[in-house]
Amino acid sequence: MDEALLRSLTPSVLTVLVRRGADFAAAEDAVQEALVEAVRVWPDDPPRDPRGWLITVAWRRFLDATRADTARRRREDLADREPAAGPAPSTDDTLQLYFLCAHPSLTPSSAVALTLRAVGGLTTRQIARAYLVPEATMAQRISRAKRTVSGVRFDRPGDVATVLRVLYLVFNEGYSGDVDLAAEAIRLTRRLAAAVDHPEVAGLLALMLLHHARRASRTAPDGSLVPLAEQDRGRWDTASIAEGIAILQAALARDRLGEFQAQAAIAALHADAPTAAETDWVQIVEWYDELVRLTDSPVVRLNRAVAVGEADGPRAGLAALAELDDTLPRHAAAAAYLHERAGDPRTAARLYAEAAHQASSLAERDHLTRQAARLNARRRTGAGP
Repeated sequence: MDEALLRSLTPSVLTVLVRRGADFAAAEDAVQEALVEAVRVWPDDPPRDPRGWLITVAWRRFLDATRADTARRRREDLADREPAAGPAPSTDDTLQLYFLCAHPSLTPSSAVALTLRAVGGLTTRQIARAYLVPEATMAQRISRAKRTVSGVRFDRPGDVATVLRVLYLVFNEGYSGDVDLAAEAIRLTRRLAAAVDHPEVAGLLALMLLHHARRASRTAPDGSLVPLAEQDRGRWDTASIAEGIAILQAALARDRLGEFQAQAAIAALHADAPTAAETDWVQIVEWYDELVRLTDSPVVRLNRAVAVGEADGPRAGLAALAELDDTLPRHAAAAAYLHERAGDPRTAARLYAEAAHQASSLAERDHLTRQAARLNARRRTGAGP
């Protein structure tokens, strides 16, 4: 069974049902039933037109549910409009589906959860694991989101800012999760950039390209994380870096700075440095100052504190970190890194172990555990205080 094929067909099948008049929640349920049927039937009897097969089965499942509904008479005319069997026209309405999932009344977390479920093809269990919540809680969140967008016209103009936020979060899920959505997020952001003349759309595309350019060097052969300073820069995708920087420069020239442009500028400074030691941390701190002004985000302030530690020394970084809530995600990891650089491996080891318990992924937890073990082993052998 080709799960990648099923995942790639899901958005267009869902789009067809919504275009024919199905409300979003009912259409998504019908598509899920069709996917289950495909898993059961296809291994022994693969269809010549997989997309057409899924559309036909999903539409019939929707009609069956509709006929059983108390609104049978009002929806009966939908049955008369079922098209003849045969190949379905090939269109890519995935970006429009993102606009529908990114309904302005949804919170960003609900919007991205709905998109991951309906467009990305992730299971509720996978999404719940990514958000570190019980599966039942995520199922309720997705159900509420589907009810919210049910009845929304498919061609209704969407909120670009919300779509950008969802694309960014989907990119990050794909970048770190077990299903590769990062390349698809880049593809859709390219399409959005071609359709919408807005510097923040360009800023997001540049940010994605610059982050994606480093992907091959982010993990070791054994799957362990490789920190940015230790990555093999020879493995970075220089074409993507050049494209990202060019897109960013054109966006910045319009003098309408936004969050994604500022983030991309930081990524560009990292990508442009020949070595980690040559990174222009002073400029990076200045860009973080802009991000703080734009977002007032505690996470941005946390990252800024680490950058201050690189630009002005670890003591300055720890002073900036002390002004922040120590319950912030990755606060302990940042403090551990700065304490180690400040020559306090005992405190750093303790904080690395604490950060490992708070890690949101197995790879991150293993990396932090190794850092704690490294410092403890050094202390036991007398190589440090």
